[in-house]
Amino acid sequence: MAKIQSVRGTHDLVGETAAAHNYVVAAARDCAHRYGFEDIDPPIFEFTPVFARTMGEGSDVVRKEMYSFTDNGGEDISLRPEFTAGICRAFISGGMQQNLPLKFFAHGPAFRYERPQKGRQRQFHQIDAEILGVEGPGADIEIITLGAEILHDLGILQACVLDLNTLGDPESRLVYRDALVTYFSDHKDKLSEDSVDRLGRNPLRILDSKDDGDRKIVADAPLMAEFLNPASADFFAAVCEGLDTLGIAYNLNQRLVRGLDYYTHTAFEFVTDALGAQGAVIAGGRYDGLIKMLGGPPTPGIGWAGGIERLGMLAAHAPVPVRPIAFVPMGDAAERLALKLCHGLRRDGFTVDMAFRGNLSRRLKRANKQHARAALILGDDEIAKGVVTLRDLDDGGQQDVALDDIAVHLRKLLA
Repeated sequence: MAKIQSVRGTHDLVGETAAAHNYVVAAARDCAHRYGFEDIDPPIFEFTPVFARTMGEGSDVVRKEMYSFTDNGGEDISLRPEFTAGICRAFISGGMQQNLPLKFFAHGPAFRYERPQKGRQRQFHQIDAEILGVEGPGADIEIITLGAEILHDLGILQACVLDLNTLGDPESRLVYRDALVTYFSDHKDKLSEDSVDRLGRNPLRILDSKDDGDRKIVADAPLMAEFLNPASADFFAAVCEGLDTLGIAYNLNQRLVRGLDYYTHTAFEFVTDALGAQGAVIAGGRYDGLIKMLGGPPTPGIGWAGGIERLGMLAAHAPVPVRPIAFVPMGDAAERLALKLCHGLRRDGFTVDMAFRGNLSRRLKRANKQHARAALILGDDEIAKGVVTLRDLDDGGQQDVALDDIAVHLRKLLA
């Protein structure tokens, strides 16, 4: 019989890992709600063209990394590799055009077939924020500020650097694209095979190449700033001015790009080296051409995604899980009464774990293993007296407490 184990590139969320995951999601959602974002939860799979068109038919993600299959109805389906495409599809198919502007927050799993590495698995998890329907730089400022504020709330903003760049409007981008084609064509014989392939389709993606030979050539490539028209330069200046006003520090990184044509204006990443090699924990940009490309009405948009695994590893000060109260009933009558008492205590807001099996010693050992704060011991003698024995598991002291006064004594102990 084959060994039952998890699939490579997946991991179980349990214990401290689950606590860190939930901490990141809760902090991010709370912050997003303060900024007026509403929750959205698109499906984890879509028709394949939703992702193939938005990520580029020839991109590495589409060609090599998407989990795609034909379902029982003969439809081409893919698990989502990211959130933005599905949210934009929901905007179009849900007829949300009359409700602009819209601000969405989402979280959940995404899937890419790539080499598993620290902080990135084949099933990974993201938080995601999108603003649709705002043309001006105010949306760029707010979406970046939201990312910074979430990092602040997680206690990790100081460990991150905001890299910022502009891709210009479509007019500027087209001129820049032509300049890159001219430049890289003169070095075509030294480019990697992947970059030669990108030269005709998507030359901006050569700037992202990790190939050492490509990086030497990219070092002297033209910069986007040289090709910005006045409107694009003014837009980016307004974004920078807004971040300056809010005291959000940033690093101008003119090599930060987004290769697909629907990206315009602002591109940004919050990066850190606190996990070893430098990597992005939140990355995003403006995608004014995306919804139109999907078949919807021309609608500006900007958003970002953040890796929950990486954020959870950075957030070393995640709250310690609440220490439970262990309820230890001994005997049938005690178990029946304990069910009612536990139910009432939980309704009162206490975290209570019922110790079901074993003798008293074994049940108390389990309570200590769970790092319980106290134990409530109930047997026939206690029932006869109308009390429960409250044992402090930190100092070993104990006292009899009337059944009606359990909550009062627990609050004093926990305070």
